[in-house]
Amino acid sequence: MSERAPVKDWKTDWDHLDSDWRNNPYPIWDKLRKECPIAHTERFEGAYLPTRYEDVKAISYDTNHFSSRRVVVRDYHVDVTIPAPPITSDPPWHKPEKRVLLPFFSMQEIKKLEPKARAVCNELIDGFIDDGQCDAAQQYSRHIPVRVIAHMLGVDENDGDLFIRWIHEILELGVRDYDVFLQGMTEMTAYFQVEIDKRKDDPRDDLISIMMQARCEGEPWTPERVLGALRLLMIAGIDTTWSAIGSSLWHLATHPQDRQRLLDEPELMPTAVEEMLRAYSPVTMAREVVEDTEISGCPIKAGNMVLLSFPAANRDPEMFEDADKVVIDRQPNRHSAFGLGIHRCVGSNLARMEMTVAIEEWLKRIPHFSLEGEVTWSEGTVRGPRSLPFKLT
Repeated sequence: MSERAPVKDWKTDWDHLDSDWRNNPYPIWDKLRKECPIAHTERFEGAYLPTRYEDVKAISYDTNHFSSRRVVVRDYHVDVTIPAPPITSDPPWHKPEKRVLLPFFSMQEIKKLEPKARAVCNELIDGFIDDGQCDAAQQYSRHIPVRVIAHMLGVDENDGDLFIRWIHEILELGVRDYDVFLQGMTEMTAYFQVEIDKRKDDPRDDLISIMMQARCEGEPWTPERVLGALRLLMIAGIDTTWSAIGSSLWHLATHPQDRQRLLDEPELMPTAVEEMLRAYSPVTMAREVVEDTEISGCPIKAGNMVLLSFPAANRDPEMFEDADKVVIDRQPNRHSAFGLGIHRCVGSNLARMEMTVAIEEWLKRIPHFSLEGEVTWSEGTVRGPRSLPFKLT
């Protein structure tokens, strides 16, 4: 992998894989909002970066000029030959394909998973609480969504390390290296094909079996569509929530006043979770420009990509008062952490439940903790802490 050229001017040469963005993107976004709210780069074969909430929203809702067939800004061009519905679907296919998944992620269905999530959290805490220290990213936050998703799908929870490796290859290393990306996608596809084959003559009470029997516009979902949706659930359902949980714990470790307030006023947990989602939104998505247009007077050329930085939109002071402050009782809070427009996240109820349970169970068992060591952050489509050394007191 060749060494990246450093960014010389974020207005004309931005790079979301740059170490400054990875370690602390907030000053970059603030500067761009003031000086060049829709930046452009010749990297990634040409890509735009809107940083204001209203511009991100406008692009998210415009399905005529912006396609979802490519949803990651990579160093290389990848034609989408393997769909991941509904995230890679455009109208008119998007709505019926999304409708297939929505019943599985209703609040009522997700509520049934809460006891499992709480049991997982406590089992993980049991493994390190007596040590007086831990890496909360590696020993706690990353395992929670892995095991809950595995439980939903009906696959072996002990395969979690495999899932995490594939996601790392697809969403981080694979953003730079096509061969690594392809390896992760190929292995994940083969894994799910085996699981589908197991259920062809032996249906089970799990999400894979239910999806195999699903119908879209009256027709059975094709095996290709089922595979694509399974890849989507695995990729989108793990790294995003792992990152959000880790960022929340990092905040509570470094802001003891907010931690104490949650201990004293546990009824604030719902608004606190929403504020953590706003302030530390983990996910950026992308759109491909399919027809020349303009956003806020800025010409947008077909063939380029657009990085939809929902995290930057959620720090826009025109949308949120004291946007760079975490206010755990903030209301209203119309954040875009789960996206905007037709592609708003199908799994938002699941993510909220996992975040809430993870923070609640942690605070019950470990009310006092502090950061002790260097935090490292992921790069690429999803940003969150990958090492989170804590002292448990």
